[in-house]
Amino acid sequence: KMAAGEAAGRYRSTMSKSKDPSGLLISVIRTLSTSDDVEDRETEKSRLEEAYEKCDRDLDELIVQHYTELTTAIRTYQSITERITNSRNKIKQVKENLLSCKMLLHCKRDELRKLWIEGIEHKHVLNLLDEIENIKQVPQKLEQCMASKHYLNATDMLVSAVDSLEGPLLQVEGLSDLRLELHSKKMNMHLVLIDELHRHLYIKSTNRVGQRNKEKGRISSLVKDASSVPLMDVTNLSTPRKFLETSQFSTPGSSSMRETSLLEIKEDMELDPEENSTVFMGILIKGLAKLKKIPETVKAIQDRLEQELKQIVKRSTTQVADNGYQRGENLSQENQPR
Repeated sequence: KMAAGEAAGRYRSTMSKSKDPSGLLISVIRTLSTSDDVEDRETEKSRLEEAYEKCDRDLDELIVQHYTELTTAIRTYQSITERITNSRNKIKQVKENLLSCKMLLHCKRDELRKLWIEGIEHKHVLNLLDEIENIKQVPQKLEQCMASKHYLNATDMLVSAVDSLEGPLLQVEGLSDLRLELHSKKMNMHLVLIDELHRHLYIKSTNRVGQRNKEKGRISSLVKDASSVPLMDVTNLSTPRKFLETSQFSTPGSSSMRETSLLEIKEDMELDPEENSTVFMGILIKGLAKLKKIPETVKAIQDRLEQELKQIVKRSTTQVADNGYQRGENLSQENQPR
């Protein structure tokens, strides 16, 4: 018993010194290796066995005393172990699902990109179809604008249609006839505008002067001596030069201001375009600029200048002669041969 007690005491002292179980094994091996007699070894062995038996008894007693707590701890440990295992399995499943979702999202992204590109293509096709539908109505609208003499709107419409037909719609074979027709109209449009410009520049303006002269002639024949021939008053006549040099510009004669004034000219579709002759001529010039036919216009004006001025002299002479003849008739009826 004393040997067993000593062995147990040595076991406890060794375990208290080091919590590593290998320390006890090393101590026993050292003891057995230092003993010379077999009996000492057997004695050491019996001491160890007694010490282990005592430990087992103590352990059994502790287990009996703390059975409930031990059972609860074991169950709790099992539950925790099961939860950890389940969590690991779930995390593994989630990782697999995430990889699957990633692959599916890549596929969906490609499909969405394809659908987005198709949507843009369809939208572009619809825009082209709308543009084609509008261009098909251009000849009819152009004829209406030309008939009502809204030349600026007609020019804008024609230039825009030709640009579209020779640009984005160039490959549309079904529009070839319309393309040729509108291109021909565009090539000849400036001739109409130049004729209108000459009519207002030389004929319309002088007609107004002649009309004013006739009215003054009637008044003078009633209140003044018939022999006095009224002079033409052209001081208040609006001419293109006066239009460009009016007080509406801060700097008279400034080219930049002239350009701005031309850009500000707009065409009112509700009003008579020829009501204001000066504005109408500005609209004609703006239309010719959009057609890029200003050089041809200048050349035409220069070529026809002498002819038109001769026509003005001829018309004015005829008007003066007609007025004089009418006054002579009136005077002869009043018995005033003078």
